[in-house]
Amino acid sequence: MKIPQMIAAELRRLTASRMARIALLALMIVPLLYGGLYLWANQDPYARLDQVPVALVVADAGATEADGSTRNIGQEVADELLDDGTFDWHVVSASGAADGVDDQAFDFSITIPADFTAALESAATDEPRQAQLVLSTNDANSYLASTIGKQAIEQVRAKVAAQVGEEAARTLLTSVQTIRSGLVDATDGATQLADGLGEAVSGQSELAGGSAQVADGATQLANGTATLADGTSQLATGAHTLADGAAQVADGNAQLAAVADQAGAVVDDAAALLPQARTDLSARLAQEGVDQATIDEVLAALDPVADRLAEGNAQVQDAVAQVDALSAGATQVADGASTLAANLDTAAAGARTAADGASALQDGTAQLHSGVVALGDGLVQLDDGGNELASGLGDAVEEIPESSAETIDAQAGVISDPVDLETSAVTEADSYGAGLAPFFASLAAWIGIYALFLIVKPVSKRAVTALRSPVKITLAGWLTPGILGGIQMAALFGILAVALGFSVAHPLGTFGIMVLASMTFAAIILALNVWLGSVGQFLGLVLMVLQLVTAGGTFPWQTLPAPLAALHHVMPMSFVVDAMRQFMYGGDLARAGHDAIVLAGFLIGALAIAAIGVTRMTHTRTLRDLQPSLIG
Repeated sequence: MKIPQMIAAELRRLTASRMARIALLALMIVPLLYGGLYLWANQDPYARLDQVPVALVVADAGATEADGSTRNIGQEVADELLDDGTFDWHVVSASGAADGVDDQAFDFSITIPADFTAALESAATDEPRQAQLVLSTNDANSYLASTIGKQAIEQVRAKVAAQVGEEAARTLLTSVQTIRSGLVDATDGATQLADGLGEAVSGQSELAGGSAQVADGATQLANGTATLADGTSQLATGAHTLADGAAQVADGNAQLAAVADQAGAVVDDAAALLPQARTDLSARLAQEGVDQATIDEVLAALDPVADRLAEGNAQVQDAVAQVDALSAGATQVADGASTLAANLDTAAAGARTAADGASALQDGTAQLHSGVVALGDGLVQLDDGGNELASGLGDAVEEIPESSAETIDAQAGVISDPVDLETSAVTEADSYGAGLAPFFASLAAWIGIYALFLIVKPVSKRAVTALRSPVKITLAGWLTPGILGGIQMAALFGILAVALGFSVAHPLGTFGIMVLASMTFAAIILALNVWLGSVGQFLGLVLMVLQLVTAGGTFPWQTLPAPLAALHHVMPMSFVVDAMRQFMYGGDLARAGHDAIVLAGFLIGALAIAAIGVTRMTHTRTLRDLQPSLIG
């Protein structure tokens, strides 16, 4: 019997009755139901998150701003969430949210506490604290809903953090610009200060020269005043000596004047008595009987005496007047000498005071000169510091770029959200369902073949009994479920590409790897059935479970425990999933070719093992062949 005849005979057996045809049809659509329905249900669940009921509690009391206005950031966040419409938001009270999450009216709830705004704005105070968002979940409702809720609140947290960060950055940048303006003014002032200090240094040089001259003049003045003080002291001493002598002269002149006054008085009295004496003499002579002529002669003889007496009296009075004048002058000289001595004493004391002052002035001007010199050194250092200050402030201004309000807004946006995610995918599935399609298509291929072997006979007993070719028997036993599996894969490919509309970069490659996977799985399950019978059929189920968890169809295989991760590299379904991903998403075709070669190796190896088993069956009989199957 030829291979096509054996295949045709098996197909006739499978469709011999109505129930047989129904059973075959039911088993044929098992992978379609498994793969198609699951992928349809999970085609794009993220696009329907707006159907997920979520409670939103806005308890934020807001806060008063510096300008007296009131701001409620919690309400702003709530408004954004409602406008975004990612979920089916329901604004409720805290008790309503708790009851709703508990009785499954809401999948989860997000609460914005009463101090939300105050906590966010506390960053600018001495007691900063973090604001909180409260997520309430109930895994009894849906574990994935809780996971989605955690992702959602993390996005809300990131958005609020970005908004608050942007406002803080804007305030900071505005303050920096204010500081920059102040630095510009400070730079101008520092430049003016440096210029002024330069002028002060120049002025100090002149001041130092002047102070040196003043110090020299003060030294000369001190020497001169000391000499003056000595001279005035000597002069005062001489004046006192003169005053003493003048006083003695005045006393002698006074005595002389007194004597002269007495002599003058006597002479004057004598001159005054002369006329009376002449009259008395004339009368006495007349009494004595002297004739008038004699009397006249006597009187005439007295006239020269009278004239000499009058002349002497005049001279005496002149001398007396001169003596009196000399006495008065001597008195004045004595008084003047005494006054001069007193004044010279005062002058000497003043000269000594002036000398002391000039000496102090000399010391002061010397200190002044030293201070001016020290001032010069300080001014030079201060000038250097002023220049460094002006230069440093200028450099600081250059380090702070001048920004407009628009630039500050842009900078604040970048600071608050510095990293923009730009996805550059080498390959990309167009939806969540498309991402799962390779895994569930390969799993459906195994389930489809496994289900077919529930009614398909792995080996024709008649051909074995007739000692037909083991290779032909093996190929016939493999091609029957393989062809049916290929039909399953064709129908499943139509569901993926047409009904569900998944994008397929390489349709022929994708369909080819699906058919190859089905044929490979048929060879593996055939070998298990040939060697182990019903136990082999059971092991096919065990292999499906192992491959389900090790193929890396959902989470990366690297996340598996070490023993399961090791199985990933030796299970055929792992290569089916990888090859389908390369073909569907437009990945590495060379890698897909490598996967196909590995699957072909599994297929040929499994057929060889099955052929060896068939050969054993055609030549020998074992006790297992005669005993009833443990299963079925």
